[in-house]
Amino acid sequence: MPEPLKKAKIWSIRGLSGRLLLLTIIFVLLGELFIFVPSLANFRNNWLQEKLAKAQIATLVLEATPNDMVDAKLERELLTNVGAEIVALKRGDTRQLMLQKQQLNRMIDASYDLRSETAIQQIMAAFESLFAAPDRLIKVRAATRFGAGDFIEIIIDENMMRRAMWDYAQNILALSIILSAIVASMIFLALNWLLVRPIKRITQSIIDFGHDPHQSANMIKPSNRTDEVGIAETQLLQMQQELQSTLREKNRLAALGLAVSKISHDLRNMLSSTQMISDRLQNIDDPSVARLAPKLEVALDRAINFCVRTLKYGQAKEEDPQKVFFALPPLLDDVAESLSLDVLPNSHQQMVDWVVDIDENALIFADRHQLFRIILNICRNSCDILKNHTPIEGEKSRIFIGYLIRDEVQYLVVADNGPGVMERAKQSLFSAFQGSMRPGGTGLGLAIAHELVVAHGGDISLIEAPKYDITGKPYAELIDIKQMSGAIFLICLPIDSD
Repeated sequence: MPEPLKKAKIWSIRGLSGRLLLLTIIFVLLGELFIFVPSLANFRNNWLQEKLAKAQIATLVLEATPNDMVDAKLERELLTNVGAEIVALKRGDTRQLMLQKQQLNRMIDASYDLRSETAIQQIMAAFESLFAAPDRLIKVRAATRFGAGDFIEIIIDENMMRRAMWDYAQNILALSIILSAIVASMIFLALNWLLVRPIKRITQSIIDFGHDPHQSANMIKPSNRTDEVGIAETQLLQMQQELQSTLREKNRLAALGLAVSKISHDLRNMLSSTQMISDRLQNIDDPSVARLAPKLEVALDRAINFCVRTLKYGQAKEEDPQKVFFALPPLLDDVAESLSLDVLPNSHQQMVDWVVDIDENALIFADRHQLFRIILNICRNSCDILKNHTPIEGEKSRIFIGYLIRDEVQYLVVADNGPGVMERAKQSLFSAFQGSMRPGGTGLGLAIAHELVVAHGGDISLIEAPKYDITGKPYAELIDIKQMSGAIFLICLPIDSD
């Protein structure tokens, strides 16, 4: 017996819970990233707009002075408050230099016009500023407020804006991590409670049941959930119950096979002794004995060979059919004699008629021994049913057999005028121990017949004439003409092309 598998750790990083937590954090961070990018661009735009607003206020202060002149100290204070190197204003066709900290000896590295920037351009400009070389001079232009001019522009050192942007990015990153951890934990706990833990419970039940399917305690106990998880639990329990039932049936069959092997061993010895006695009967000078002794010997040989095969394989495993052409009527005569139909009365002391609608020269392509067993098993079931069945007034109990060949397929019909097949038996008609047609039956006869027919590459089925329209079927004439109302079995055997 294999060692039981260890239970999966609930918080293992390699388990479903750990992977779910990791993926949740990653997805939340990705969501924060999509929010961070436009927010960073918006921060840059607001920062520049604030500088431009201060620059415009500075120009208004300057215009309030006589001749637009201020002393050097006030000019430096205004420029320091703005954070710019130069402030210029355009009115009409005139572009006027309003404030200048000092004479610039450096070139302007980049120029931005906030009046025409799109959202994409703002995002690209934000990342350009964030990762650009230090000590860049940039010129920024924007529309003036309150109709104070056409536009205002400033030249600033980008380092101040870059430091502010990095501080903002770090704050957003820290906030995103904290928010991601909180949201991821909440989502993880919810999903873990709704999905992961039930899935682990289902998985553990599968593992435990696979280790020991005979223990009912290893079956899952469905919860009261009505969603997909609840359906999965219910279906798993149903599957486990069916599998356990099948395993019990297999064990029963295995035990039965062992018992059959033991019985076959002793039965073979008894049949061998009976065969020797039947050999001596041939020396008796009696016409009845002389007629019955060969048939008794054939029946004993058949029984002994079957016991030998059962012992050889340890189970009733059938050999491959040895198909040949042979006359069908003599085979049916053997079946009738095996059933003793000429002396078999029913409950009303009426004989069961044996009706064969087959040409006396008809040939069939099959294994003679296996076909004998197929027909014998079906007819024995019919005999057992007819013995206790009261026929319609004016009608006798009968078994009918018909045969024809159409398009390289042999159709053999075995029917009776009994009560038909019980409804509960139709569901598993050809299953061992389940498809019995009568109370107290084993259900093996039809299962054996089905196995032998399939070995021939054919098919056997129950035809319910009152329920199904069989008009146009190759075998319709066999059933309709005789008007059989009981169990009607159709056997289809192909003729090999070679």
